[in-house]
Amino acid sequence: MGVLKSDGVDSMSLRRRNEALEKELEASQEREQVMREQLKRALERLKVAEEAEERLSSQLGELEAEALAQARDYHQQITSLMNQLSQAHKLLQATSTSHSIASFT
Repeated sequence: MGVLKSDGVDSMSLRRRNEALEKELEASQEREQVMREQLKRALERLKVAEEAEERLSSQLGELEAEALAQARDYHQQITSLMNQLSQAHKLLQATSTSHSIASFT
């Protein structure tokens, strides 16, 4: 076999070293591709999550506005019922007072 030597290094060992480096490079490129795909999927999931967050925030805002409107309506109803009760109470007092005066005469 004619193994050539150049500066004390034989060409076979250089060839083997080159092949090993090429295999390492190929493996590294494959890992990089896998990582790029994982990153792409993660970014897609992030986008979906951000869109869902926006929808939920919007829905929450709508629900808060609706709850506030309902609370105002209920407050108005309670105030109206309290006024009606107060008037009924005054009417009962006036009626009972007039009955008391009528019974004395």
